[in-house]
Amino acid sequence: TMPKEPAVLRQNILDTTAAILACGIDPKKCFLFRQSLVPEHAELAWILGCLTNMPRLLRLPQWKMKRASQNNEGTVGLLTYPVLQAADILLYKSTHVPVGEDQVLHLELAQDIAQHFNKKYGEFFPVPKAILSEL
Repeated sequence: TMPKEPAVLRQNILDTTAAILACGIDPKKCFLFRQSLVPEHAELAWILGCLTNMPRLLRLPQWKMKRASQNNEGTVGLLTYPVLQAADILLYKSTHVPVGEDQVLHLELAQDIAQHFNKKYGEFFPVPKAILSEL
């Protein structure tokens, strides 16, 4: 949600890919791709954003904290980022999502959006469940 220099962004993509491979992810068994090259993420985020009300997003604590740290000038991208996360999850019809405690509310938003969409248009998205790590 923060602007980055193109060269830094490209290097971050390469570094993240290297870290994923170094962790032992086998590209022969998993699909690795740049999410930004899949337009359906943004397209679904737009559709889901049209089904998500502003008060729900404004209540998210991450929005409140980041907005406060940015002198009350949080961006629209920051506000709608949880809807993009929901699109990232729902696009692949995910049933279980590994999340940290700090992301539980965002997953709950994805669950709510899936339920709302299904109620309005018929069963389409599974309602994803959280997989919390035990640290």
